[in-house]
Amino acid sequence: PAPASDKEGAELAAVIGATVPTGFELTAAEEVQEKLGSASRISRDRGKIYFEVPARGLPQVHRLRSVDNLFVVVQEFKDYQFKENKEDALKDLEDLVKTLPWTDPLKVWELNNSLKKKKAKRKKHNLQSTASKEKLNNDGEEEGTDEQDACKREDCAQNAAGVEPVSEQDTEEPEGVASRNREEEEDNEQSDAKEELQAGSGSETKAGEGKTGEGDAKVLKFRVTCNRAGDKHSFTSNEAARDFGGAVQEHFQWKADMTNFDVEVLLNIHNNEVVVGIALTEESLHRRNITHFGPTTLRSTLAYGMLRLCDPQPTDIIVDPMCGTGAIPIEGATEWPSCYHIAGDNNPQAVKRAANNICSLLKKNENKESSTSLGIPLDIIQWDICNLPLRTGSVDIIVTDMPFGKRIGSKKKNWDLYPACLMEMGRICTPGTGRAVLLTQDKKCFAKALSRMGHIWRKGQTVWVNVGGLHAAVYLLKRTWERAEEKRSFW
Repeated sequence: PAPASDKEGAELAAVIGATVPTGFELTAAEEVQEKLGSASRISRDRGKIYFEVPARGLPQVHRLRSVDNLFVVVQEFKDYQFKENKEDALKDLEDLVKTLPWTDPLKVWELNNSLKKKKAKRKKHNLQSTASKEKLNNDGEEEGTDEQDACKREDCAQNAAGVEPVSEQDTEEPEGVASRNREEEEDNEQSDAKEELQAGSGSETKAGEGKTGEGDAKVLKFRVTCNRAGDKHSFTSNEAARDFGGAVQEHFQWKADMTNFDVEVLLNIHNNEVVVGIALTEESLHRRNITHFGPTTLRSTLAYGMLRLCDPQPTDIIVDPMCGTGAIPIEGATEWPSCYHIAGDNNPQAVKRAANNICSLLKKNENKESSTSLGIPLDIIQWDICNLPLRTGSVDIIVTDMPFGKRIGSKKKNWDLYPACLMEMGRICTPGTGRAVLLTQDKKCFAKALSRMGHIWRKGQTVWVNVGGLHAAVYLLKRTWERAEEKRSFW
């Protein structure tokens, strides 16, 4: 839909699509309602929400904490009838391009670009020295993406033909869509590619006109990315991206370029739902706080969703006893600065990475022009999860990503570790009001451990999530009033 009219002074509105960690769609919708005052629709295609905002609200959209990638919707088709014959189906997609209401979404894309440029200038000004260091560090991996489960039963492709003529996009951190494409499984290797993309899109071009300031014709470069899910289609995502892209190229006279593009046009096909959009982020927003990645670093967006589940209140003490590289406590300290966050891990390498991530964050805060912040309410320590140096009943909230037993630990070890963890977490947690949010993929083992600890932990809700292609669960536990056995002194 194109809600804004072209009359002078009419308010330009945008329908924004956001990809979010699968399972946390409601959390993201709550955040959008709270921070932007907009109601969201949750897509049947898991891991996406849609909401409408005035275009001037774009900077706030980029500050959302629960979304990975953003795009502006050109048009949505709830029940698109694909022809059974492949050639006919693809021809229909080609013909669609001329009929779509591109004008307003391209204006939104342009506005987004100009925001991004301003931000890049500020950033350059502030971060001359830190930027180069952080680039070097950005070579870590992450534990998976929530779009990945999609790829198990669909194909994702981007095609050389076709992207939108738009300028570049602004994101809260320069982050982006490029990452979602080459089968989403490859999320890990993509940070380098993204840096190039950011460097590559310098055109000041106005979308519709293909002119630069000097009056030379400047041809926008674009690509089309198609994500397709469903078993009733006669074509692959590559074929759809190729033919749709060809039509985009013809319609706008843009030049196709897979890597150094200005505009990325998205074609999302989920069974009979078709959404055409233009990307507003280049690199997923979930990479925002972490510079040193470990083998299983959690996405910041998933960390945010987990923290939000336990509804932190000012002055709460929040502990992550198995913090790895610190994604959860760093997200916590950034978003809930009136709580006190404690992070710990038994692995000295993880503690070192987490400490480095905290240092990078402190440097980033120092570089903000009006920063009065004297630090962040977060400490990190090396400890043993089964013998925590914390007083009984002294902690309000525990949020942690438990070892899956895949990349770290083993399923066998989890059978001893999980009950011991739940016991020790129960000891440090305040009876009656304490709560824990725990992520694990080893659901069988967790259920068994929880049944043995039923006297101190009651299960609240469970959120099913996809972490790096693994089907995992986030459990919200409430601490009962039962007193935990006191620790014998272990010093």
